[in-house]
Parts: sequence; C-alpha cells; structure tokens
Amino acid sequence: MLRRSSSFSRERAALPFFVLLLFGIPAPLAVRGRASDGSSSAAFDVLHYNAQIEPGIASRTVKGKVLIRFVSQTNDLATVGFDCGELTIETVRENGAPQQFSTRERRCNIALSRPAQLGETREIEIAYHGEPRRGIRFFPDQAQVYTVFATSQWLVCVDAPDDKATLSLNVILPTNLTAVANGRLVSKRELPDKRVAHRWEQNTPIPTYIFGFAAGPFRTVTEKKGRVEFRYLATHFSEDELRRIFHDTADMLEFYEDRAGVRYAGATYTQVLAAGNTEQEMSGFTALHEPYGKQVLANGRDLWLGAHEFSHQWWGNMVTCRDWNHFWLNEGMANFMTAAYIEHRFGRAEYLREIESYRANYEKVRQAGKDKALVFPDWLHPTAEDRRLVYDKGAYVLHLLREELGEQAFWKGMRSYTRAYFGKSVVTADLQAAMEQASGKSLQGFFSRWVYLTE
Repeated sequence: MLRRSSSFSRERAALPFFVLLLFGIPAPLAVRGRASDGSSSAAFDVLHYNAQIEPGIASRTVKGKVLIRFVSQTNDLATVGFDCGELTIETVRENGAPQQFSTRERRCNIALSRPAQLGETREIEIAYHGEPRRGIRFFPDQAQVYTVFATSQWLVCVDAPDDKATLSLNVILPTNLTAVANGRLVSKRELPDKRVAHRWEQNTPIPTYIFGFAAGPFRTVTEKKGRVEFRYLATHFSEDELRRIFHDTADMLEFYEDRAGVRYAGATYTQVLAAGNTEQEMSGFTALHEPYGKQVLANGRDLWLGAHEFSHQWWGNMVTCRDWNHFWLNEGMANFMTAAYIEHRFGRAEYLREIESYRANYEKVRQAGKDKALVFPDWLHPTAEDRRLVYDKGAYVLHLLREELGEQAFWKGMRSYTRAYFGKSVVTADLQAAMEQASGKSLQGFFSRWVYLTE
C-alpha cells in the first residue's frame, strides 16, 4: 500500500445490540461485530464469496450481488452483520426467501430465517448498487476502473483482516477492456450490449481487503520465468518499455522466496500501470501509478514502489496482521523487505541510505512528541504521524533487530516466522517468539523498548 501516506482508517463498529432493537429478536443472540482493533468477532466465519460486479465506468457506479457462505461458530446465531460502505442494499435472501435487514453505520444487519447452530453452514444472497466515493476508482476519459482499499465500498463483505475466505468473482465489462483480478481466470462469456463476463476463482483463502480487480484498454506483455508467469499491463507504454520497467520482477521473486522460506503462492503475478495515483497490492497483482513506470525508465534503480508492493504477496497478503493494531507487521515489514531487496540489488550503502530515511522520518515524529508503541490501542482514526510510525519506525525497528541478532539468526527467525504463519493471521508476539527461538535469547527488553514503549 501507500509508502508514507496510507489512507487506512476504520469505521467505528455498529453496536451488536442494535440488531436486537431492530428486529426484536430475543436472546440468545450472536452477531459478528467489529472490535476497536478492526478484527472480526467470532460469531461466524465466512468461507466463500460468490460475487458478480458490474462497474459503470462512465457513471461511476457499481451494481452487484454476492452469495456469502459462512459457518456459525456459536449456537443460536440469529443475526449476521456485514460491512457495506455507502452501498444501497436492495434485497437480502436466504434460500430464495426475502429476509429482514437494516443498514446503519456502514453495516448491513440481517435476520436469519432461523437461528444457526454451532458448525452449521448457511448462505445469504445480497443484491446492491451504489456510487462509491472510496474503494473503487473510475477514470471515464481513459476507460479504466480499479479497486483500492476498502473492499466493502464495492462488495458487501466482512472487512476485517483476520477473516480470510475464498472468492469467485464475476466482473461484467465492455468487450474492449482487458482485466485482471484475484486467482485464475476460468471463463469469459459474451453478453448482450457488447459486454463480457470475466470469471476468476481464488481458491486459497485471503483477507477481503486484497480482493480486487482492474480493467482498461491495456496492452499486455507476458513473460514466463520458471513456474511463475509475469504479466505487465499498461495503456501508455510500449512492449519494450514494459519489459524494461519490470525487468527486476523475476529477481525480486527469487529474493523474497529465499528470505521468506516460502514460494510465491500463485502461478501468475500481474503489475498494472494505471491512471491516477494508485499504489495498491492485491492478491496476485498490483496496481501502480503510471509515473512509477516513467521513473524506472529514467532511473533503473528507482524501483522502490514495485519492490514494496511485491513484498506484500508474502508479508501482508499471506502473513496478515490479525487486526489493524498490528498493522506494522504488514507495512513496516514491507518497507524493511524493500530495503533488504535494495541491498541485495544495489549494495549495502543503498540499504543503509534507505534505513536512514526511515530513521529520519521516525525521528521527526519522535521529536514532535508523537511517538507511540507500534502495537496501537486502536486504528480507528490514524494520523499522518501514526502511519509514519507503522511504515517507517516499523522498518527501522526491524533493521535494529537484524543488527541485534546478526544475519544468521535474524533471517532464520524471519523464515521460521513466515513459514509458520503463511496463510494465517499474526500478532506481534508471534514475530517475537520466532526471533527468540531462532536466536536462543530473550528479546523482551528489545520489544519493550522499541515496539511496546514500556521501557
């Protein structure tokens, strides 16, 4: 995501008892709420989203429907709640029958046809439309559209990083557009009015915030390096320019796989140079702004952004912070890994230059009296300084940890951490435990001083 100015924020949760007041449903009642840390509650777990989306590029609108399969994690689950941004909910059905629902504080609360019991799987179908101001960006003059954070602005879902699910995504687009989305493209079906339905299947559970798609009249360049196919999409660059811009992608893949101790999870990785100012990782692809391409063409060493976003395919997308309080495990890690790649590619001096920029940015926050623990008490209304701490202080602290442990123990711990939690959710204590096990020493003092600010 964005290097220094991520726009992450979380809406405050709708109170669970609201649904009781709304529907008059007697106890027992269990509903998925939203904690102050942005994590989901344990009332139910979404297993799969089967979604159809039709973005109106010229009108800047979306129309969609989604069948959500979930399993109850409690007895007598009478209602369920999903994030819906500013979308207008049209209908909610269970087994074809209309269900009562209401929206409040960007949440859609739904009464089930009957209470679900522990371990029971149910499905809810939601139809909706909207004119999203966030989460999806339209460029009518360039016939482009792509998604950014947050997914609930264009798809009704549980918008929490710890609730991973599989996805079937059907996107309806004009016939002249090229598109990319999560997972494998399984079909393209022609529809009336010069439209095509593109269907992708994402069979590995991923957090909803990296669900997404991008579409436009893109030129496509494909390269196969080993088992992974790289795709480069753009409108205003030639084939030769795209190959030059993304020349280092295969080297990044090899480096991150080595440092992670885990192979890249997909068969393809796509990078899109799109209109606007996007810097957004999604599962299996990344949307980057067009000036990035121009920067790399002018200076082949200026590949920070591409390296940062690619690193998220391991740290963030697959090893995911359990909640936004531990967001530094996504973004501080990505910043650090980017510096580590720059060291690999251009040498130690370039690495230290990058680390110094992180330290200097952190020091500005500290001197302003706005230093905080990297594990935040909440991530509801982060400031620019908070984001700088997550990205830059987080990366600087990982550098200090590397210096503390030495190369062998540090990278052993990083590989152990990534392998153990690949496809899972993590908190800061998980990283500390992995590093302690790898080094054979207690890191309580280090984490107290640099991460928790308790010393």
